[in-house]
Amino acid sequence: MRADARRNHERLLGVARAAFAEHGTDAALEDIARRAGVGIGTLYRHFPNRHALMNAVFQDAVTDLLARSRELARADEPCAALVEWLRAIVTHAGEYRGLARALMSASCDPKSALSQCNDPLREAGARLLTRAQEAGAVRGDVSIGDLLQLTNAIALAAEQNPGDPALADRLLTLTLRGVRT
Repeated sequence: MRADARRNHERLLGVARAAFAEHGTDAALEDIARRAGVGIGTLYRHFPNRHALMNAVFQDAVTDLLARSRELARADEPCAALVEWLRAIVTHAGEYRGLARALMSASCDPKSALSQCNDPLREAGARLLTRAQEAGAVRGDVSIGDLLQLTNAIALAAEQNPGDPALADRLLTLTLRGVRT
């Protein structure tokens, strides 16, 4: 990438991160381009659609979640490790208004650019889930796809109820009671 293109790319990411934090993932792409000092065509050259931009913005968080899953894979209590990781997923999905909804839809669309976030998380979570199932702590019929959809649904519910900061944790606790053996 040329130096000017790299600068534009980085500026777009920084502005998009701020815009998503302030306005949610539905922030106007035209506004992001304008605030980054580029035209909308430049934004689309770097990020062909909203999900591609979201994927790029959230790569740092995904990297952190993947690193955390590797640490937790060595934990003495596989079920507690899975629960801790799912809590981190709920926290991540709740960081930006609209992210949980986008992640839920991306899980059903393998062509979505957000699948680049979703697929590695699914693999990491599957390893943690398998350990918990092999330890006899989680039912065998529980799938990582179901758990990720539930965590995104919990994050979405919490997003809709900002006056109840404990809602996500309560819902996750209820959900996890249902998957234990």
